[in-house]
Amino acid sequence: MKKLVVQSFAKINICLDITGVREDGYHLLDTIMLPISLHDTLLIQETSRVIDNYITLDEFTIGDSQYNTVTKAINYLEDKYQLNTKFKIDLHKVIPMKAGLGGGSSNAAFTLKAITQYKKINISENELINAAVKIGADVPFFIKNKPARCKGIGEIIEPINIKNDYYVFLVKPEKGCSTQNVFFAADKKHKYPHGNVENVVKALEKGDDELLANSVFNVLEESSIELVPEIQTVKDELKEIGFKIVLMSGSGSAVFGLTRDKKLLKVANKKLENKYHTIVAKVLK
Repeated sequence: MKKLVVQSFAKINICLDITGVREDGYHLLDTIMLPISLHDTLLIQETSRVIDNYITLDEFTIGDSQYNTVTKAINYLEDKYQLNTKFKIDLHKVIPMKAGLGGGSSNAAFTLKAITQYKKINISENELINAAVKIGADVPFFIKNKPARCKGIGEIIEPINIKNDYYVFLVKPEKGCSTQNVFFAADKKHKYPHGNVENVVKALEKGDDELLANSVFNVLEESSIELVPEIQTVKDELKEIGFKIVLMSGSGSAVFGLTRDKKLLKVANKKLENKYHTIVAKVLK
């Protein structure tokens, strides 16, 4: 049977604000996410040899595979469209876990897209986004996988045109951040350090790196740094090396430096590759 090879991309949050909390506990966000070239790989194949979907992962820290987002995506499609076949999926993980890079959400979104195309399911992009919302907050973004401002619980997606081409230097501290713990810690503060999302949009669309450097923000940073102090250390090191645009992505613990300077990437990698997990990627437009 045909085997699909699917790249499942990561993202960074170039800004992240919390605008409220719903009654069900979900946080309402206003964030700008940029897809990057770093990706996991999904090998998807129909199978008649098993009575249930079979998912293998080469990253053992993920835990019991029956609870991962890929399983949720397949289960949704089975229930919604009465699929009469099962799938074997091999998931090769490269995107670090507990990093704020959206790896699990991406895996779910690209599984949804791949299987609906493979099975020739008649579903619109908006219907896919609605399905993605049921799986997780960041999943809808990866349906389009384009730079966007995302609001609500991720279901409101406003595309953004980015003028400049950026490289991303990612640093992942050894300790990761639990999204649940970070939001809980942030909620206890009762007040978020809000920034100006409009300025970030303006800077990206006009290619104003100085404005971008002065406008990026993440309301979860303070709480994440309390849980993983190394995040602040990494931020300071990236700025000392010469990065002007530096921020923690999502709920952490990954920190990124954004640049158009290839030489700066080489300098940073030489200084930090033996201390941290470092990755060089590009922003996808």
